Amino acid sequence: MMRNNLRGQFRALVVAAAIGLAPAAYAADTTIPATPEAGPFKIGIEPWLGYGQWHVAEAKGLFKASGLSDVQIVNFAEDKDINAALASGQLDAANIATHTAMGMVAAGLPVKIVLLLDVSMTADAMIAGKDISSVADLKGKQVAFEEGTTSDILLKYALAKNGMSIADVQPVPMPAADAGSALIAGQVPVAVTYEPYLTAARAQNKDVKLLFTAGEDPGLISDVLVVRDEVLKSRPGQVLAMIKTWDAALKDYSADTAGGRAIISKAVGSSVEDLNTAFDGVRYYSLAENKGALTGEFSTKTFADVEAAAKNAGLLQADVTPEQMIDPSFVKAAE
Repeated sequence: MMRNNLRGQFRALVVAAAIGLAPAAYAADTTIPATPEAGPFKIGIEPWLGYGQWHVAEAKGLFKASGLSDVQIVNFAEDKDINAALASGQLDAANIATHTAMGMVAAGLPVKIVLLLDVSMTADAMIAGKDISSVADLKGKQVAFEEGTTSDILLKYALAKNGMSIADVQPVPMPAADAGSALIAGQVPVAVTYEPYLTAARAQNKDVKLLFTAGEDPGLISDVLVVRDEVLKSRPGQVLAMIKTWDAALKDYSADTAGGRAIISKAVGSSVEDLNTAFDGVRYYSLAENKGALTGEFSTKTFADVEAAAKNAGLLQADVTPEQMIDPSFVKAAE
């Protein structure tokens, strides 16, 4: 499973029609209907376990339990395709990385973040052998990582946090799937990658350790649900029902984690055994947590950290703001 395809560099494909869409989000002073509007709701998804609660919802009939009669989960293999589908109005909503959402808005696509889905804690990390004990030790060293991906963001964030930049190391660009193997083979002393490659590397060499993880700044590597502004305005009841469904699925997952992981693993095309460490390194966000996060730390701190890291990695070329991108009114309205 190549995460560069799942949550890689934003390659904006905003069609002219998308630029013309009315950018008005749902009015915060208007009551959001408790009953969802009739008709389909199309949501784009990629095979990443962070989006897994939608698969639990589908398997357990939770969409219908929330009053949604026709939720269509549309699968994509690459960011560029899901971006294009959202831009052209083929999708109502999409599950994407936070930095990808920023790129969309910077490119002119009228969407809003309505839900924080998950954050990577130890599922994205920098790993090193016994000769490297801190980020400061990276100076002048070779570092294997995949450019334009979450690994790129994490590396440059770690360097900046330690008063360094990419100029202080020797970048060795390669696919994330190969970075851990390069470390094990002694080709590089440090690698930045993600699960399941992290666990595979550590299993092969007991001296390999986690040097810096995404959990150092929870949310730096994160995923969100974005909805087109036109849909927020015309079908707010559906959006509210989708948020309630996510929370219902997460409660089901918490009550039967083994069963939930089996559903999600099958949906993303992997075995539970291959993904267990990845599951352990990802934190799903509940409705209650979203109520605090979207108007709290995610908007006041995490957003700025992600924006700065995305710019530093060359994945974002324009400023965006929480006020411009986050609509917390739906999580506030959900019970």
